Amino acid sequence: MSALDLSSSIGLVALGLLTLNILIGLLLSMHYNPVRNWPHRRVDTVKVHNWTAYAALAASLVHPLLILASSTAHFHLVDIVYPVHAPKQPIVNTFGAAALYLLLATVATSYFRFEIGRRIWKPLHYATYALFATYAVHAILTDPNLKDLPIDPFDAEKVFVEVCILLVVLGIAYRVRWAWRQPPPRKHMPKQRRSLPRPGVGRIL
Repeated sequence: MSALDLSSSIGLVALGLLTLNILIGLLLSMHYNPVRNWPHRRVDTVKVHNWTAYAALAASLVHPLLILASSTAHFHLVDIVYPVHAPKQPIVNTFGAAALYLLLATVATSYFRFEIGRRIWKPLHYATYALFATYAVHAILTDPNLKDLPIDPFDAEKVFVEVCILLVVLGIAYRVRWAWRQPPPRKHMPKQRRSLPRPGVGRIL
């Protein structure tokens, strides 16, 4: 197995982990309870959600670095960090780099979410969808062998990417449908003070 083949395989692992992470995050946002629902066991879904993010980040970091070990790609470190002028597929690889930087930011802000505060952290966490979109574009359009060959949508690797994208799209659609079906939040009305009778004013019978 060449360095490019290994890089491609690890990139698919990163995409699979990121897909799983987003799907678990969608379940958490719907207050999913694994004891009451499937698998009817105590599962720390928050911990699984966190560790899939860490694993996806690790795989996403290794994925481009392996290209440096290829004797045919002619990539340098600057082409990995800033692939705008990369020798092969600069636009597609820029999408991959943008996804990696968004993933780094998302994981870092989530790790320090208590220090940041939920009000600021929650909008930042929506960057997950942007990073998945950029990662999906990179995964769909890239040629694993860096030869700029036409994309075969029925190739096994591309089918895996397409299934991951479909699962996330279906998950988001289900999450939106779930939100629409929820009752509107109750408005908490301030308690009115009971008016006391003025002194000297009696009740007329």
